[in-house]
Amino acid sequence: MIKAAIFDMDGLLINSEPLWRKAEIEVFSTVGISLTEDDCRETMGYRLNEVVELWYQRKPWTGKSVKAVEEEILARVSQLIGEEGEILPGVESAIAQCQDFGHKLAIASSSPMTLIHSVVKLLGMENAFSVLHSAQFEKFGKPHPAVFISAANKLDVLPEACIVFEDSFHGVVAGLAAKMKVIAVPESKSYSDPKFQSAHLVLKSLEEFDLEFQVNGQTF
Repeated sequence: MIKAAIFDMDGLLINSEPLWRKAEIEVFSTVGISLTEDDCRETMGYRLNEVVELWYQRKPWTGKSVKAVEEEILARVSQLIGEEGEILPGVESAIAQCQDFGHKLAIASSSPMTLIHSVVKLLGMENAFSVLHSAQFEKFGKPHPAVFISAANKLDVLPEACIVFEDSFHGVVAGLAAKMKVIAVPESKSYSDPKFQSAHLVLKSLEEFDLEFQVNGQTF
């Protein structure tokens, strides 16, 4: 029986994935690394420190520390979200449905906690979630399931009694590894990617989500 719903944040609740890509492309260019949008998609769902470390290992740079590059990307993303961030279609409805069913709600994101709090405030959702948790506090980020398992523990709910909403493949893998039911909501460019079929359900948008239908049907 489902008792809780755990939501990813970037690209699921808010249209921030394009803003992360924009910030990464801009900041990495200052250390001589030219990234494409597809390069950035490769690391969707990773923690920021893991993204920066990956590119440093592949194409080491000089002049700026890894930490400085992290801080610049985070500052730029925070700026862009404040200027351009918008709640994605169907988010409010999905949250309301889960609340109507009495489910406990959490956000479990790879973003740093400071950004999670900023986004929740920007979206006016401070009272919607009883738990906010960042993978920055875990030894391993997604696709490791730690961030979801910790969120379930904070909710005092068994992982098997949780639904996870994710837009990235690494997040889908993490949710499945946590033994949770996983609903994938990939960006339109990735919707037809067969790897997302590993999720229990794939939606084009949270607007398609109907918890009553899914609960009474076979999905959950």
